[in-house]
Amino acid sequence: MTPARREPTVYLVDDDAAVRDALAFLLGTVGLHVRAFPDGPALLHGLDPGDLGCLLLDIRMPHVSGLQLQAELRAWGVDLPVVIMTGHGNVDLCRRAFQQGAVDFLEKPIDETALLATVQRAIHAHLRQRERLAARAHLARLTEREREVLQGLMNGQTGKQSARQLGISVRTVETHRASIFEKLEVASLAELMRTYLNVTEPPEGPPG
Repeated sequence: MTPARREPTVYLVDDDAAVRDALAFLLGTVGLHVRAFPDGPALLHGLDPGDLGCLLLDIRMPHVSGLQLQAELRAWGVDLPVVIMTGHGNVDLCRRAFQQGAVDFLEKPIDETALLATVQRAIHAHLRQRERLAARAHLARLTEREREVLQGLMNGQTGKQSARQLGISVRTVETHRASIFEKLEVASLAELMRTYLNVTEPPEGPPG
């Protein structure tokens, strides 16, 4: 099961117009949709928190620094992965960025290959995070008995084996299984397994 997808969006924030244009062009060459902004307030005005994608934030900007913007977005509950960019990198800035949840820290001049790889990893991680949240919400709709039947199905039990273990009829097991497929909005055992694993497997670490 995959939530309704939008085209991934890379939100790019840098007060240097030449840098914005160059990075937007680079990202566009691999088919990524880019929305570029000159500063934090402009981003906050144009940001759609529901978008799938990532944020590329320059640290040194007027009005609101990249780190301040990162902290504000986090306080608002925005879950878009953040990649910090800076032409004045130092250990303290790097540490603060990661403490606030940044997935990477890139120094200018930006290495094109590294940037593209980082953005792709960040978008993939965001998609997996959204899928995980959607899967958890769908599983929460199951009744206690349906959860037991689902566990048996994930353990490879036949309908007869689940019925015997739970003390119910095979027909009841099949009814519960049909309800599970409906509530989880899946059409195959493979989709069901993916949904289940999205919740029960440990989440991936941040892209590095």
